Amino acid sequence: MTSAAAPLRAWPYWLTLTFVPLAGFAALTGGWSFLLIPLYGWVLMPLLDTVVGKDLRNPDINTPDSELFWFRLLTWIWFPVQFCLVCGTLWYVTRLADYALWEVLGIMFGLGVTTGVVGIVYAHELMHKPAAFERNLGDLLLALVLYGHFRTEHLLVHHPHVGTPRDTVTARYNEGFHRAFARILATGFGSAWRAEKAMLARKGLSPWHGSNPVWKYLVLQALFLVLAFAIGGWAGLGLFVFQAFVAVWQLELTNYVEHYGLTRKHLGGGKYEPVKAHHSWDSAHKVSGLLLINLQRHADHHLHPMRRFPLLQIYEESEAPQLPSGYPPMTALAMVPPLWRRVFNPRVRAWRKTYYPEIEDWTPYKKGTLPPPRGAG
Repeated sequence: MTSAAAPLRAWPYWLTLTFVPLAGFAALTGGWSFLLIPLYGWVLMPLLDTVVGKDLRNPDINTPDSELFWFRLLTWIWFPVQFCLVCGTLWYVTRLADYALWEVLGIMFGLGVTTGVVGIVYAHELMHKPAAFERNLGDLLLALVLYGHFRTEHLLVHHPHVGTPRDTVTARYNEGFHRAFARILATGFGSAWRAEKAMLARKGLSPWHGSNPVWKYLVLQALFLVLAFAIGGWAGLGLFVFQAFVAVWQLELTNYVEHYGLTRKHLGGGKYEPVKAHHSWDSAHKVSGLLLINLQRHADHHLHPMRRFPLLQIYEESEAPQLPSGYPPMTALAMVPPLWRRVFNPRVRAWRKTYYPEIEDWTPYKKGTLPPPRGAG
């Protein structure tokens, strides 16, 4: 890892709050103003990344939580902000505004980009923390995009089984995003249910027991669906679901980029090597790193999943494969599978030669041809 120390300053990470006035402006003005949100996240941020470059410094991992208050506060306040943003937008476009259907859908698309790019990233940070307060905030944020089971799927499946056939969201080599997205949507909830079922079985409890968090996810989602209907009737309900779908699409695009083609070595008997830094695509690009509260320092997140976002480390290229840019351009590229494969398949093959020169035949690592890891629920 790099040795230069990075000073801890919280205020640059509050950049994410700039999505709020953009979403509000789009809702109040209509027209093509909703394009400001994707242009801001997908065009301006990459341009600034190009100008500002990378941040290769690492903060002191021993920084106490008492010095991280303003970083933590940022993640705590986002649920009430997002709640007001979603409910206020639904109220305005269904009861007050006189917009064409395409304008309303555009506004909700921009809102979904916001709840996905910011809201789910914050939920991800919160769900990894031991405090019930923070986990509950994460659950509320996920319920606002109808994706509550992501917490279970992420903590109990993705982290222990990343880079193996058991992990739902590790994108297989040569698997296009659209196919991966359909697979994840079809199998994610069932995977989360089986993981919680296995956890409860170890305690001698039925999966139908009230302590199964899946019930909490479903109840919260149902409450938000009822609220959306109360605000805007069937139109409000449909628009709420639409923004949730856009948010989930944003999340799974990110998941796709983070681990595409990177697999852990099978040791035989259903066992796999431990997770290492080179099982995640890393990025040190500064501006998109601020926007995504260091999610792009993904290798360190998998090695130290409880570590708070301002303390995540960046690794040298010899330790973890590097993305050519931050996440926004990479997720856009993933939407065009032929171009994605042209850029990334050679990188995956080079990664294989670098880290696993002893493996000559990668055919068994294709989907379904290796046994799941031991202990998979």
